[in-house]
Amino acid sequence: MSQFNIEEDIEEIAGGEFERTPVPQSKLKSWKSFLGMYAGEHAAGTEFMIGPLFLTAGVSAFDLIIGLLLGNLLAVLSWRFLTAEIAVKNRLTLYYQLEKICGKKLVIGYNLANGILFCFLAGAMITVSATAVGIPFDMEMPKLTDTTPNGPTWIIIVIIIGAVISLIASKGYDTVSKAANWMSPLIVLAFVACGVVALGQLGVNSFAEFWDIWGEGSDPFPGQIKFTFWHVVIWSWFANAAMHVGMSDLSVFRFAKKKSSGWTTAAGMYVGHYMAWIAAALLYAVYLKSPEAQAFLSNGEAPPVAPGPLAHNAIGIFGIIAVVLAGWTTANPTIYRAGLAFQAIIPKVSTFWVTIIAGTIATIAGLFPAFAMKLLGFVALYGFILAPFGAIIVFEHFFHKKAGIVKNYAESANISFNKSVFWAWAISFGLFYYISIQFDVFLSFVTLPAWLLCGILFLILSKYFQKRV
Repeated sequence: MSQFNIEEDIEEIAGGEFERTPVPQSKLKSWKSFLGMYAGEHAAGTEFMIGPLFLTAGVSAFDLIIGLLLGNLLAVLSWRFLTAEIAVKNRLTLYYQLEKICGKKLVIGYNLANGILFCFLAGAMITVSATAVGIPFDMEMPKLTDTTPNGPTWIIIVIIIGAVISLIASKGYDTVSKAANWMSPLIVLAFVACGVVALGQLGVNSFAEFWDIWGEGSDPFPGQIKFTFWHVVIWSWFANAAMHVGMSDLSVFRFAKKKSSGWTTAAGMYVGHYMAWIAAALLYAVYLKSPEAQAFLSNGEAPPVAPGPLAHNAIGIFGIIAVVLAGWTTANPTIYRAGLAFQAIIPKVSTFWVTIIAGTIATIAGLFPAFAMKLLGFVALYGFILAPFGAIIVFEHFFHKKAGIVKNYAESANISFNKSVFWAWAISFGLFYYISIQFDVFLSFVTLPAWLLCGILFLILSKYFQKRV
């Protein structure tokens, strides 16, 4: 049988996405596919929320501008030298790779948690798009303290947006990548335009005046915590902890021709997580000077963060379109990843239908504004829960020979529950979550220690249990 026919059969068996087989050579993609996807995904809906939320946390100019510069660099390095390195070597999804190490029973719990958390993140982005679509209908915008839907108009708009996004994501990686490539230039242009217009509205004519927008920082808004320099650095590094140190983007970079494609994440970090966050913060700075915002503050309330009206105030109809597309380009690949997680639990169900299931959960989550309004805290929790599992893959990949343990032990020993993985994660998660709660430590600060401890414990426990066997 020819190589072409073999690959064709593999694709047919795997539903075209190679969920349980290495990606064949003929399906590999150049760095350009990843550049568009990462620029689109990270100059996207979350940025319209996160930029303003930094202001609600009272950041200073130095903390924001320099802190983001360093934090995003650490994220790019994590993608390049950990995620892309392992993805190109093995060319497997995160979920199948974990199954080989953890066993089917243990990985079901991880996949379920991962898929649901991805759905909640995608739901927050559907919320973002809905704030733009609702403008022509004079829809009441959600407040920072809102948790439940605020009316029938909101519910209808969210359901329609969620349905469209889910259908696109269900078409597979190629469609997700093409959608990102098409939309990302428009979104990036919109962020630049929003930033420039907002600077004009704020009367900024020099770098000193730009710096003075944040100055030495301020007290956080009611219900928000105070962000310092290290809050900004560590939070921006681990904002995508599940994707890089958590290894979720193995599922994306398995399609890369070269591991150097990992550098394309810089487009997302510095166009999105740097320029776009700052541009979105400027939009909110303009809003904070308005009588409406001042009325909230005088009553001891936090002014709402509604990306649609903020962008519309700066660049009109183009702002509405940009926010809709921005939410779309984040929700698309996130729902795609969630679908892969669910497919690892129910492998007989096609990629199309598991993605529709993920999209439905995301749409339901999008009805509740709390996921978007508490995005800083949710993202920190989400990375803290999932990142340590990535340490299992990283430490096994780089240190299994030195530690003298069997690689892909669950597969080799034909076991369905690897106790080494379970106890490594449970101990590291439990210890550092307790420290965070008991001593009021910002959750992102304990993500790296939990990740390192999980990886080290995995090697030690694997050595112990495998030796006993």
